Amino acid sequence: MEPIQDTGFVLIRKADSRLTPTLLEHGFIVDERESHLSVPYETKERLLDLLKALKASSDAGGSPSIYLTSVPGLVPRPDSFGPVRTYFARMEQHPLVSIIQENQFTSFLQPILSLREDRITAYECLLRPSPEGSSFRPFELFETARETGLHSFLDRSARISAIETTARLLERGIKRFVNFLPSSIYNPNYCLSHTFAAIDRLEQDPQDFVFEVVETEKIEDIRHLQTIFEVYKKNGMKVALDDVGSGFSTIEVMRRLEPDYVKIDRGLVDHCDEDESKQEEIRRIRELAHSYGGQVLAEGIERNEELAFCRSIGLDLAQGYLIGKPSDKPL
Repeated sequence: MEPIQDTGFVLIRKADSRLTPTLLEHGFIVDERESHLSVPYETKERLLDLLKALKASSDAGGSPSIYLTSVPGLVPRPDSFGPVRTYFARMEQHPLVSIIQENQFTSFLQPILSLREDRITAYECLLRPSPEGSSFRPFELFETARETGLHSFLDRSARISAIETTARLLERGIKRFVNFLPSSIYNPNYCLSHTFAAIDRLEQDPQDFVFEVVETEKIEDIRHLQTIFEVYKKNGMKVALDDVGSGFSTIEVMRRLEPDYVKIDRGLVDHCDEDESKQEEIRRIRELAHSYGGQVLAEGIERNEELAFCRSIGLDLAQGYLIGKPSDKPL
């Protein structure tokens, strides 16, 4: 999905016969082509007016699908057209959309402690605003990306940002945990090719990378996620499952996927030294992971007592503000 330009053309398919007169009444020029209508616009404000008119038609049952381009006479593929509401959302949330399209973000690094070696052996890459860019909350940026059809673009760009940042700042042998959204990877071999190309271009060791599935929506297609994991592993990388023990990352999901790294949800870790039920659940996760050779990481460590308990029962790794906050530089 290309960036929305200040001037260009809106191509319209599945148009109701009443749409052309309506657009003409609003002062738009309508060029009727064989397969679609072409309507030029000169400003972002005029484009928003046009999208509002199209959205009204869609709400009334017209259901037009559209494509935006800056190229005169372009005839796009039929599958390039999208719902009016997607483009309308992109315009309504323009500042955040611009951040996504212009890659106005960078990766901060949060240290991960090896409980066996008592040293930092890995970092998780976390999306943050670039120094020269606009401020944003990562959660809001990803929500905007979902609503505007840009989540695959953002997810890919964030992965590449993480790879580039760690290539510049971390020594070989230090693991790099990089987040990904499974819903954005509709064809694993194709969608991940950009990721693998970036690792190759920067002459990085694939074995240093751990790709971590994070998803606020329910993991419904376990087989699809297994396929994604297999593609990562086939290319020499490790995989991790986030937030195990809470939400949708259940013990059963963990059993079916057998990720190389299991990250225990911070809700289980919080005051785990004082809660026997949490301790029992953490031990269950540890036993299952270790049974197939996986490593267990405790997230959200903020107290020395939590760290001591996790170390005492044989967990492998720990992460949290007690160990280090996300920063633009490694420790």
